[in-house]
Amino acid sequence: MLGKLYLCATPIGNLEDITIRVLRTLREADLIAAEDTRNSIKLLNHFHIKTPMTSYHEYNKIEKAYQLAEKLREGKNIALITDAGTPGISDPGEELVRICQEEGIEVTAVPGAAACITALTISGLSTRRFAFEAFLPRDKKQRGIILEELKSETRTVIVYEAPHHLVRTLEEIDQTLGNRQISLCRELTKKHEEIFRTTIQEAIKYFDNHEPRGEYVLVIKGKSFEDLEKERQREWNDMSLQEHMEYYESQGITQKEAMRMTAKDRGMSKRDVYQELLKNKEKK
Repeated sequence: MLGKLYLCATPIGNLEDITIRVLRTLREADLIAAEDTRNSIKLLNHFHIKTPMTSYHEYNKIEKAYQLAEKLREGKNIALITDAGTPGISDPGEELVRICQEEGIEVTAVPGAAACITALTISGLSTRRFAFEAFLPRDKKQRGIILEELKSETRTVIVYEAPHHLVRTLEEIDQTLGNRQISLCRELTKKHEEIFRTTIQEAIKYFDNHEPRGEYVLVIKGKSFEDLEKERQREWNDMSLQEHMEYYESQGITQKEAMRMTAKDRGMSKRDVYQELLKNKEKK
């Protein structure tokens, strides 16, 4: 029989947040795969867990994943843990899950804490729809592309950032997305938990005189539908009627449907659009 891979969420700060089921799974597993064994041994020792442990991290995530998959095929049950939070969320666990799924090995989750969800729920911003970006890429080009994509994002946006990169990231977000409402969360679930609700520009000013400390979760307000609609309206107004039609027709949309969509975008009737296009054609 094949073994099973258990994705076990561990506390993001407060050890009391570990679940009874996670503790049982860690004790009963044949092996624990940990992102950093030096960090995880403290957790295991605290709860008197003696299960053997092996390292599984960013720098061995493919080669080691196949080794772990082989153990699972032999019938071993493996518990995967990250340094803090839920495995597979912004860590190499997703590669192991993918390989197990490809090889027909059962994967299950033993849920618990996740920094992104914890920060979102206490941010004071909309929780109904959100986009999780984790750490933005360090590559300047990739980073720029993602920030441009987020410029028109109407969902609440969640970003992770290290203290030494925080101010630069806030400045880049301000330059691309504009001065949005933001909640900066640090030391989540710990004694000195801090939620700083402000605007991006005010946060930048604050950190001129206060050194960022600890890992941050940035929860950023999405663009309002009203502002998005105004931007799009300006874009349509900058186009000629013919260019507007061609924009839709280039996507394979029929002329009749393109006319309807153009009329809606510009607040006109289809008849007026047709008449205007006809006049322009006659002029030519």
